[in-house]
Amino acid sequence: MTLPHQARGRRIGTWALWGVAAAVPLTFLAVFFAYPVLSLVGRGFFPDGVTGGVDLGGFADVFSRSRTWRVIRQTLAQAFLGTVGALALGLPGAYVLYRCRFRGQRFVRGLVSVPFVLPSVVVGAAFRALLGEGGPLGFLGLDRTMAAIVLALMFFNYTVVVRTVGGLWARLDPRTEQAARALGASPARAFFTVTLPALGPAIASAASVVFLFCATAFGIVITLGGIRYGTIESEIYLQTVQFLDLRAAAVLSVVQVVVVALALAVAAASRKRQERALSLRTEAAAPLRLLNRDRGPASGTGRRRLPRLGPDLVPAVVTAGTVIGLIATPILTLVGRSFQEPDGSWGLQNYRNLADPGSTRALNVSVMEAAGNSLRTAVDATLIAVVVGTLVAVLLSRRPRGLLGRRSLGLLDAAFMLPLGVSAVTVGFGILISLNHPPLDLRSSPILVPIAQAVVATPLVVRTLLPVLRAIDPRLREVAATLGASPGRVLATVDGPFLVRGWGLAVGFAFAVSLGEFGATSFLSRPDHLTLPVVIYRLLGRPGAENYGMAMAAAVILAALTATAIGLAERLRTKEATGW
Repeated sequence: MTLPHQARGRRIGTWALWGVAAAVPLTFLAVFFAYPVLSLVGRGFFPDGVTGGVDLGGFADVFSRSRTWRVIRQTLAQAFLGTVGALALGLPGAYVLYRCRFRGQRFVRGLVSVPFVLPSVVVGAAFRALLGEGGPLGFLGLDRTMAAIVLALMFFNYTVVVRTVGGLWARLDPRTEQAARALGASPARAFFTVTLPALGPAIASAASVVFLFCATAFGIVITLGGIRYGTIESEIYLQTVQFLDLRAAAVLSVVQVVVVALALAVAAASRKRQERALSLRTEAAAPLRLLNRDRGPASGTGRRRLPRLGPDLVPAVVTAGTVIGLIATPILTLVGRSFQEPDGSWGLQNYRNLADPGSTRALNVSVMEAAGNSLRTAVDATLIAVVVGTLVAVLLSRRPRGLLGRRSLGLLDAAFMLPLGVSAVTVGFGILISLNHPPLDLRSSPILVPIAQAVVATPLVVRTLLPVLRAIDPRLREVAATLGASPGRVLATVDGPFLVRGWGLAVGFAFAVSLGEFGATSFLSRPDHLTLPVVIYRLLGRPGAENYGMAMAAAVILAALTATAIGLAERLRTKEATGW
């Protein structure tokens, strides 16, 4: 008679264990993401509280301003141009880097991945160095123009197009295009009638994601455009920090959420179409054909024909020009300007100034102190994100047999992906106005910035660990449980080794994202506890050659720290996480 009691007790213990595992991340998401964002949205609809009823006067007021429509037009125009530019350059790059083979291909793939992992303020600093006064392209007069912002957006999102479209292009079955060519279609006609439609879902998915990133590129826009070329995000920041109009900022945040939701819906629909099409494709690649090697003797003359241009020459030239002109040049210019001293000579004075608290009046701390703050904050944020993300990934990796269980996990998965879509500015602003009174008055707490950064990094941890855990054969867990292992022991002995393999990549991504996070941190960091991205932005906004030189040196340090974290993470990438 004791056996049923033991079994019942074990089931109760199991449910209690999973309940705690679900409660911790859900509480974190509810308190530090859902509550702040909903409070922010609610402030737009209920300015006097829920008891005061719905008041849309704030919307009428904000949308009656010509400034609001200018900002919305600017946001959509910049996002559209950035998306079109990234697609125009990214499609040839996807073909060359994933459909063709050539020597050094792995190095070039790694190089084009660099821009996407750079913090947005570093990208802004790099283009200021390239296009600003004294820069190699300063004579073009593009500094602080919309063209500079669009170029920076293309730089930042080129990788998204190349990797998203290229990953699918590499698996396209070439026999369909070959059949069209055998039936007499020209290369161009075969591409536009066969290949391009097959790539459509991947292109649409990449375009929607790039549009989303361009519409929420707070760091790049505010660094390169300032007030003149402000977007919805930068306008939220200005309305909050400079004009103290919190209701207008709340209304604009609602607009921002709508734009983000539409972009995410398009991306999700495109991704589903792409996933359905993947089962029809196989691996294929061909050597890069820059020249046609057919130089046999011409009939009747005995002379050899001159080599003809190969079909891959145009995309190869476009890709080479993009890699050199759009990616490598801004990065190299940033590094070079960091060694240019205020008097025009070359040296290490900018780097020496970073450790001197009195080298600038723009800051309350030295830049090296800010770097230390960034590292400590990123470590705390990474710890929080990995704990929360691991619990979520373990939960989502289960495969319940009941419909209710599967739907519950689906909702949990969608809920923890929301911070990836909602802009960091909205998250930071929401935390600022919601967690400022008891029982959660965290205004002066140093943990507030790591928490905000962890909210942004947690979806990346989940998406890194989940494929690794889902690669486990569920029969291993069932066999261990049948042999009497407790749920904790099953987790430790079956899932544990896989989790350890995935943690390296997850920690690297979370640390790099937290280190370069600027949107939420710009709202929440205290003057005596500034982080490196905030310091770079403030130095760039101050006059003086010393401030500018220090901003360049600080941007190089931040880029090096981020690239190192991502590089180590990539080395720890497992086969199960390759498709992420």
